[in-house]
Amino acid sequence: MQSGPHTGVAASHPLSVSLPPHASEGLLGLPQGRACGLVVFAHGSGSSRLSPRNTFVAEALQHAGLATLLFDLLTDEEAADRRNVFDIPLLADRLRQAASWVIRLAAVRGLPLGFFGASTGAAAALMAAASRKDVRAIVGRGGRPDLAGEALARVTAPTLLIVGGNDPDVLALNASAQRRLRCEHRLEVVPGATHLFEEAGALESVVVLARGWFLAHLRAPGAKAGVDVP
Repeated sequence: MQSGPHTGVAASHPLSVSLPPHASEGLLGLPQGRACGLVVFAHGSGSSRLSPRNTFVAEALQHAGLATLLFDLLTDEEAADRRNVFDIPLLADRLRQAASWVIRLAAVRGLPLGFFGASTGAAAALMAAASRKDVRAIVGRGGRPDLAGEALARVTAPTLLIVGGNDPDVLALNASAQRRLRCEHRLEVVPGATHLFEEAGALESVVVLARGWFLAHLRAPGAKAGVDVP
């Protein structure tokens, strides 16, 4: 996988963290210098905090001045039961718990909050955000926002849905879910990309779109304010 486009801001090595109450393993990534926002990731079915695609996106966001949190939504025992992997209310609850925990850390306290969800994680991000007023932006990659059900109409955070042009079934599901959103929203199609965005340049396109969306909605216009990361 090629290195992603950067903006010149350095990123520190991710910090290993343990999230209560289930001792979930996580990776807190911090930019070096001033952070202007925090993005919490929700991975999809069968994935983890070590997802190479989400890691790729997270590192690019760190270079753009955003802090990131990648974590395991389920314990190993829970993940072994496939029913849990598609239990969107459960995943959304874990995401809400993780967000409530991480925003209290000194390194990121006070930063505007965003969610990035992939596959079923996109539905979890939307459902979690529907019950929180502090989420300022959401991005879904190859997601299943349709699985968020009735929660879609309650989402207030600006939402960007990114889908591969060669992923017609998921594209149709995203278009259907988009019509149920009442917040600011946009659907972006990456030409030639399939569900996992494995094609040359496809994931780089996701980075450009996600980075632009988060910076536009997490950072005040013209402002450089944020948290100084040691």
